[in-house]
Amino acid sequence: MAEQVDDELERLKRRRLIELQRRLQKENKAAKEEPKPREKSPGEILGGYLVGRAWEVLQAARAQFPKAMPQVEEALGEAIKTGKIRERIDGESLFQFLRQLGLPVRLQTTIRYKEHGELKTIGQRLKER
Repeated sequence: MAEQVDDELERLKRRRLIELQRRLQKENKAAKEEPKPREKSPGEILGGYLVGRAWEVLQAARAQFPKAMPQVEEALGEAIKTGKIRERIDGESLFQFLRQLGLPVRLQTTIRYKEHGELKTIGQRLKER
C-alpha cells in the first residue's frame, strides 16, 4: 500500500512538472511574439516640428520631387532624432532648405486685392476692364 501511495505521488509530481513546463514554454513564446514598439516614420517625426505653411511646402515638394523627398524627409527626421534640429520648422525655412538642396519647389500663389470690400484676383480685375 505504501508503494501505491508513492507511485501515485510520483505520477502527480510528473504531471505537475509537465504542466509547469508547458506554461513556461507558452510564456516564452508569448514574450518573443510581443510586438516591439515600432519606430516613428519620418513623416510622423516631422509632424511635430512643421509649423505654419511648412506642410504646404512639404506637400508641394512631395508632388514635384517624389524620388528625392523620401530621402530628404528621412534625413530631416534623423536630424530631429539626434537633436541637431531643436526648433520648429516654418514654411520659409523649409522652402529655403529645399532650394539649397537643389529642389526648387514651386508653390501655387495668387495675388488678391480688396476693392469695395471684395477680394478679387488680378485675373478678375483684368476681365472687368
